[in-house]
Amino acid sequence: MKLYTEENEMIKINKKRLLVTLLILLVLGTITLFTTGFVIGHKTASAKSDAYDDLRAFTRALELIKSNYVEEPNSKELIQGAIRGMISSLDPHSSYMSERMFKEISMDIKGEFQGVGIQIGIKNQQLTVISPIEDTPADRAGIAAGDKILKINDEWTKDMSIEDAVDRMRGPKGTKVRLLIFREGWDKPKDFNITRDVIKVQSVKSRMLDGDIGYVKIIQFQGQTAKDVEKALAKLEEKGMKRLVLDMRNNPGGLLDSSVDVSSLFLPKDKLVVYIQGRRKDDRKDFLSEGSATSRTYPVVVLVNTGSASASEIVAGALQDSKRAVIIGTQTFGKGSVQTVFPLDGNTGMRLTTAKYYTPSGRSIQNVGIAPDIEVKLPTIKEAKNGESAHIIVREKDLERHLKNETVKEPEKDVKKKKETPSADEDFVMEAVPKDDKDDIQLQKAIELLKTGDIFKNLPPKQQAAEKTEKNEKEK
Repeated sequence: MKLYTEENEMIKINKKRLLVTLLILLVLGTITLFTTGFVIGHKTASAKSDAYDDLRAFTRALELIKSNYVEEPNSKELIQGAIRGMISSLDPHSSYMSERMFKEISMDIKGEFQGVGIQIGIKNQQLTVISPIEDTPADRAGIAAGDKILKINDEWTKDMSIEDAVDRMRGPKGTKVRLLIFREGWDKPKDFNITRDVIKVQSVKSRMLDGDIGYVKIIQFQGQTAKDVEKALAKLEEKGMKRLVLDMRNNPGGLLDSSVDVSSLFLPKDKLVVYIQGRRKDDRKDFLSEGSATSRTYPVVVLVNTGSASASEIVAGALQDSKRAVIIGTQTFGKGSVQTVFPLDGNTGMRLTTAKYYTPSGRSIQNVGIAPDIEVKLPTIKEAKNGESAHIIVREKDLERHLKNETVKEPEKDVKKKKETPSADEDFVMEAVPKDDKDDIQLQKAIELLKTGDIFKNLPPKQQAAEKTEKNEKEK
């Protein structure tokens, strides 16, 4: 299951084209060779021999299909299908990129694309709306979080990949796409005819709250996000802001460099923000803060929830480890991997997981997420109301083929408690961020904490709590 699609994931653009050798080896199915982007060409002779054996098997299968398939197959489509299937067998964030998707990478980084404006994922093998983007064609048409997309135009979505679904929904401004939607509580599915438009995703929103408390919400991390945050902070500071709530709830992530730049606005120069580690020990790369021309020492409270992923987790982890901010909310998503975009022949490409990232203290949040300093749970709902920001409760550890966390042992699944057929309630449980500030218990907790003066004074000692839990487990 892939959780975010029409939004950016954490990616680094690699402008060098892959060598012909790489394309050939990709077709072989030598998956383990390319689990990071740093080890191309570092294989033993024995591995090469195995690769040639795989190549012979693939060539044999290709010849049989071309010679015996009931209809004349398209060789290009066969090769692309093989690459797509190979990449999809890796992890939920590695994917094949069609020609259109590859061309639109730069649009994604700028925070705009042409389409309908929804985030989609796969829940229980069904293409599902994670959330419509505010004030987009999909939002105006009435598409809601939790909606099941049964058809895109005349194509059923059963067994359709996330990338194929996005490819079919995106398209030139002014063109139409028809979605067959089923919503919990409906007697039958309904058709939604939506006209595509240029979707501009606003990265940052800001305003003043009570007294001298400012509020900045980062919706996702784009190329200009850090500059937008800095402008927002400057305006709030002019209005007398002396305390800040930084809201990254339901933020699916974005660019790695952007998360480092945002962290730099609150940290001194040359402070470790995050480091990434590829498959080899010498593949580590540190990202340090560049500091800010404006000294910002005022207290900061960061809001996160299960919808906070990748780049937003980097910022939360960096500010938490450096004791620069207090984190309030619920456990974050747990996407601790970095994707690199590589071009392939034919103007296509692939997004490949090349490294894991770690917080300054060396924590891997893969499958674990960032634990808040103060846990405040949001209300859960089945259907989002008008104005609510909702996110389906699902985390990295729930995704098929997710990468393991080498520092944390995953709990064993209780087969006895697992139901063969999940109920409707389990399918579409969502966290809801209320539209009204007074009903937003996480925000109200942040305001309450900031008003105390010393936001770190009464925090629970995490290390002692962890040690106590571990001791209790041993005694059982």
